[in-house]
Amino acid sequence: MGMLDGQVALVTGGGTGIGQGIALALAREGAQVVICGRRMGPLQTTIAQIEAAGGQAVAIQASVADELDVERLVEDTTEAFGPVDILVSNAGIGGGGPIHDHTIQDWDQVMGINLRGPFLMARAVLPSMRARQRGHIVNISSESGLEYYPGSGAYGVSKHALNALSEYIQRENQDLNIHVHVICPGMVISEMSQGSKGLNEDKCLRPEDIADLVLWLVTRRDNVKIGRPVLIQTMENPWE
Repeated sequence: MGMLDGQVALVTGGGTGIGQGIALALAREGAQVVICGRRMGPLQTTIAQIEAAGGQAVAIQASVADELDVERLVEDTTEAFGPVDILVSNAGIGGGGPIHDHTIQDWDQVMGINLRGPFLMARAVLPSMRARQRGHIVNISSESGLEYYPGSGAYGVSKHALNALSEYIQRENQDLNIHVHVICPGMVISEMSQGSKGLNEDKCLRPEDIADLVLWLVTRRDNVKIGRPVLIQTMENPWE
């Protein structure tokens, strides 16, 4: 028996990188998993891996920045497996550079996916979680959401704001046994980071490192609350 048997998990950005690693880990522990993303190809690859290992999973193409897409995504998840017990908002995009160099379009795109997306997702699953008085929401932030790196631009701002959003949701819902977790990873090897100039990939985190942490967080006893953003880093600087 798995630790998550009978639970329904929804993972955004589940086709590659951190999201894929999380989806595989949750399915391995018995959760029925729905993954979403903007590209169906990578989603189907993840689904195939889950099913090959004996798990149950569904892929849904959707944008977390689109209100109607999010409503459809949660409705389809509920229809396929039941109400969401575990939401992992992982979908995100980069957006570096000095603030004064950002176009309005760039700024809005980053904020739409990295901040509006987790807001819409949480808003969509919270009514059911509140009614059942249980649930986990895991928001994948970044080390850039705790530090201030010049040139991190809209990405850094969006992750700082995501941390604050998560704390508000936690405080508003913890009396109903709803846990909100925020993970701030350092450099993780993914589609977004591979090939970055000066990056030593051997010294980076792997998606499974983040997945293991998510699994640990969502399997604690109900009365256990894990502080504010959880920072996970490498021992060695991957940029040296």
